[in-house]
Amino acid sequence: MSINKNPEGKNTGTQKGHTRRQFMGSIATIGLGGLAIPSISNATAATPLVEKANDIMRDLKITRIRWYKAPSSPMTNQSMHVVTVETDKGITGIGEGGTASLVSELAQLLIGENPLRIEHLWQLMYRSYFYPPGREKIHALGALDLALWDIKGKVLGLPLYELFGSKVRNYLECYPTGFRGAPGASLKDNAKACMDQGFRAFRTDASGPRGDAPFTPKESIIETVKKCEQIREGVGPTGDWCIDFHTRLDMMDAVTLANLLEPLRPMYIEDPIRSENKKQYEMVREKINVPLAVGEHYGDKWDFNELIEADLFDHSRVTIPNCGGVSEFMKISALCEMHYVGLIPHFTGPIATSALVHVCSTYPGPVLMEAQSSVKRDIPHLPQHFDFREGKMWTNERPGIGVEVDFKQIELVAEVTEKKEGLPIYKRPDGSITNW
Repeated sequence: MSINKNPEGKNTGTQKGHTRRQFMGSIATIGLGGLAIPSISNATAATPLVEKANDIMRDLKITRIRWYKAPSSPMTNQSMHVVTVETDKGITGIGEGGTASLVSELAQLLIGENPLRIEHLWQLMYRSYFYPPGREKIHALGALDLALWDIKGKVLGLPLYELFGSKVRNYLECYPTGFRGAPGASLKDNAKACMDQGFRAFRTDASGPRGDAPFTPKESIIETVKKCEQIREGVGPTGDWCIDFHTRLDMMDAVTLANLLEPLRPMYIEDPIRSENKKQYEMVREKINVPLAVGEHYGDKWDFNELIEADLFDHSRVTIPNCGGVSEFMKISALCEMHYVGLIPHFTGPIATSALVHVCSTYPGPVLMEAQSSVKRDIPHLPQHFDFREGKMWTNERPGIGVEVDFKQIELVAEVTEKKEGLPIYKRPDGSITNW
């Protein structure tokens, strides 16, 4: 890892090449994890377009990976820093997340590899060190995985959702993390205004103490019920509202509050208890009749698959890159679909949110996205990112994830150009990675 604090000028990170229609007319199949193989349609010989795509994909190599410091949350696993994966053909993938040290450690494994072998590289990063990666390292792995999928979309000239069977919805309904209505407006009026602006639901949380006062569960329960009564009145009989308990309450206090809120018909209760002791969700499920949303504290599929298998919640809050990127999110989504679990991914950084729009647009079950703001915001280092308007996220046809980065607005902190192996990796006779 070397340090460089003199980044280049503005670079969109977007490969300008063939149009989506050109590629759709000549490429019939797309590999989801390994190397994408274009097939020839209505032709006896390869067209120049297919020949060029074959040439790009066959010998594409990762040459450099960089980590840029961007405006971000102070939490490691809520990082909004920018990651780039550069190739020898001039195609750069854009990702988001992790810390400089964790991303760099994983990046060393990728130099010289073909970025289109995404599943192979995911397994390589996951298995190359002694311990299975914890949640912070999974977040860094997810940042790199995002960039790899961005490269694949750019090589093929396709938006990310086309690589997963294409979209099943034209837009994604949203709720704002914290709705900001007119100054001085009542909670009831703000809830109504949220509905009027096109959002699906108004969100609130379990009341906390004022100032430096100690947190008292009984007071929190009383105050929360009062404000939720106003919210229900504001959204109207056909409107939706939801509440995040933020794991602030012990289990029986959470049960008490949930049961008091049940007549107000919340869309769901988020994170009623802490995430460590998953066994407790069996008791929570037995005692609470309100739909539950769980998962923002979890990482990869092994972190919480038993909750899905036991049908202990109704909506998954697992997000990108926290779970390990697009690759792992799609696998978790398949588990959710089997158990009729909806997707309500936790809000994340703007690049990862852009990727979420793509992958969630392909999910056939219920989807609701969390908008970090109730209004469209300018993000200086991202002149182009997700499309948000009328209280909804909209898909677009830009190649890959569809973001552009102005590198003048962020600080280059680390770059990796040399390959370094982790622990010895064993492979099966067919070449797939196994345990060492």
